[in-house]
Amino acid sequence: MKTLVVLTILLVTFYCTSREKSQSHTVQNALAKYDVPMPEPRPGEWLHEHKETGQSLQTYFSINPNSPTSDRNLIYLQPVGLFSSAQNQIIGKTAAYLQLFFGLKTVVLKPISDQTFPDTVYRLNEYRDTQILAPYILNSVLKPVVPSDGIAFMAITEKDLFPKPSWNYVFGLGSFHDRTGVTSIYRFQDHKTDSLANQKCLERMIKTVSHEIGHMFTMKHCIHASCLMNGTNSLHETDSRPNRLCSECFAKLYWNLKWKPKERQTALSAWFKDQHLKNDYRLSEKDRKAIGK
Repeated sequence: MKTLVVLTILLVTFYCTSREKSQSHTVQNALAKYDVPMPEPRPGEWLHEHKETGQSLQTYFSINPNSPTSDRNLIYLQPVGLFSSAQNQIIGKTAAYLQLFFGLKTVVLKPISDQTFPDTVYRLNEYRDTQILAPYILNSVLKPVVPSDGIAFMAITEKDLFPKPSWNYVFGLGSFHDRTGVTSIYRFQDHKTDSLANQKCLERMIKTVSHEIGHMFTMKHCIHASCLMNGTNSLHETDSRPNRLCSECFAKLYWNLKWKPKERQTALSAWFKDQHLKNDYRLSEKDRKAIGK
């Protein structure tokens, strides 16, 4: 009897898993017509400097990616440093966006100070402003205190970041295994305070934070098409990439996070429209209509 029960459970699990994978391929095919081929990389751009192999949907199925569970399903944002009122508004809007984008509750924690960090993790950037070593935040600040119910734990700093001494800066980093990441708002602001600048800052912020959290769900950089998950080397390259998951990357998270894609796209479109992010709204609407029911 026990053997029969076990076999029944295995057959049901296999059937459900196979059906979910088939549905992911269906969603991918529906969205593929809006994929834009990657441009030939130019000197200085990410793929010109970094050789990457990509990650197919089938490969993603096979690697047992980081996935939410009933007791580990929250996204946490941890501000680090002293933020202006305008910056705090950007963080609040970013949290609201992430909740719609990933379909997971997103919580903004109370800010923590960076004044206690050791002197060895600081240096000055090309503008003579302070930079912080990003891996220190991942490994020494976040990793020891990852909330037990957190599927993603993302720090946001107001200071600039660098990943290692040989690099001049980095927009953000995300760990594949530790569920931690960090993003800086510093280079997204253009050091202005008018509404247009804040809107551009928000656009860059939501793209970068969702990209890094994508890594926390075990997604590699995308080379399939122009995509939110493309690697970028500069603000110009970041701005040139769409705030859109290509069909392949969308299908990965659809399968992993058990999205209701029509409802998700409808909510995202409404949010983009409300924030006056016209290009993001246009792309979201195309995907919403392609998905259908």
